[in-house]
Amino acid sequence: MKNLFKIRKKIDPKLYLKITISSFVIFVLIWQVMYSCKVVSNIFLPSPLGVLQYLANDIISGNIWGNLYISCYRIFMGFLLAAVIGVPIGILVGCYNSVEAYIQPMIEFFRYLPVPAFIPLIMIWVGIGEEAKIAVIFLGTLFQLIPMVADDVRSVPEDYINAAYTLGAKRFEVIRKVIIPAMLPRLMNTLRMIMGWAWTYLVVAELVAANSGLGYSILKAQRYLKTPAIFSGILVIGLLGLIIDRTFSGVSKRLFPWADGGAK
Repeated sequence: MKNLFKIRKKIDPKLYLKITISSFVIFVLIWQVMYSCKVVSNIFLPSPLGVLQYLANDIISGNIWGNLYISCYRIFMGFLLAAVIGVPIGILVGCYNSVEAYIQPMIEFFRYLPVPAFIPLIMIWVGIGEEAKIAVIFLGTLFQLIPMVADDVRSVPEDYINAAYTLGAKRFEVIRKVIIPAMLPRLMNTLRMIMGWAWTYLVVAELVAANSGLGYSILKAQRYLKTPAIFSGILVIGLLGLIIDRTFSGVSKRLFPWADGGAK
């Protein structure tokens, strides 16, 4: 307890877990109070129990599983494509000022463009199939990923690089044996954050002529004012995001136990 409000001081893991659980409990209690007091019309704000009942029925009936699978497929494909392309480019941008001068301004330009504005072009370029949904997630994450990876490269201490040169390492050996291993803990956290970005673009991606998926089910429920269905979809997306985020954190701690990158 003595470290509870000390800056950057770790607290007992059990206490950490209790505080985490209490934050969710308080959130649900506030939600229930707002429902009971009719702060918002019950048509637009269902009770927590009503949402859970709807979700349970959806799970028992099996309706949720197809939407869950297709949404996860779209998310992971878009994320993997962005990672495969964005990580090498980000490393080059972080290593070479000449590459940075050529790529960084263009990346910064595209990074601030709203992805929904690309939807008409995406439909023209790749059609309205699965490729279009994946492309939306890909574009939404790629231009965020590249500058973050470049910053991860720049975080590697210059002393490491100079020491490698002193020991006779060549340019590409420095990148392969010094920079990349040193940046990996931070890269894991970067990918973890980018996965969060990917989930935020799910509903946008499923605007493109979709007839399945969690985002599609939310939009469909909106048309008929089925607010328990809307909240149920949001809850599932949030839980999936939390599970994936904790998985990234756990893998990072196991692979790089020495690094500060092992986020809580």
